[in-house]
Amino acid sequence: MGNRLSKIVTRTGDAGTTGLGDGSRVTKDCLRIDCIGEVDELNSCIGVLLAETLPDAVRETLLSVQNDLFDLGGEICIPNSAYISENHILRLEEQAGRFNAELSPLKNFILPGGTRAASLAHLARSVCRRVERRVVHLGNSEPVSDFARKYLNRLSDLLFILGRTLNQAEGRGDVLWVQNKGS
Repeated sequence: MGNRLSKIVTRTGDAGTTGLGDGSRVTKDCLRIDCIGEVDELNSCIGVLLAETLPDAVRETLLSVQNDLFDLGGEICIPNSAYISENHILRLEEQAGRFNAELSPLKNFILPGGTRAASLAHLARSVCRRVERRVVHLGNSEPVSDFARKYLNRLSDLLFILGRTLNQAEGRGDVLWVQNKGS
C-alpha cells in the first residue's frame, strides 16, 4: 500500500469520476460510491466515539468494528468481492449478547442521549441504519453480499446496546421516552 498511497493528490477525479478497486471508473455520484462514502462516514463517527474515555471492552470492540468497516468499504469498492463473512456477524452477535447481559431489560423506548459517549454511540447507530438502507438499495440493482447487509444490521443493534452500556458505565440510566399527550 505504501506505493499506492504515496501520491494523494492525483487530479484523476477532477472530471467527476473515480476509480473502483477493480480499475473501472464510475461517476462520483453513482450509488456504489455513495455507499462507500456512507461506510466511511460511519467509520468516522466511530472514530469520534473512540476519542472519548471508554471502558476497555467497548474500545476493543469498536476498534475491531472500524477494521471491519474498512473491509466492508473495500468489498463495496471491488464489485463481486466478499470480505465480510459469517464469522464477522457471529462476532457481533457474541459481543452484543455479552454487553446486553449486563443491562437491565428494556421496558420503555429510550431516547438517544445521556452521556456524550452514549450519545455518540447512538449517532453512529443512526448513521449505520442509513448505511444499511443505502447498501440494500445498491443490492436492488447490483450484487451485494448478504453478509454485508447482515453485518450492518447487527452492527446497528450492537451500537444501540453500547449506547446503553456507556450510560451505565457512567452511572447514568437510559433516557426514557415520555409520550407527549398534547397540551
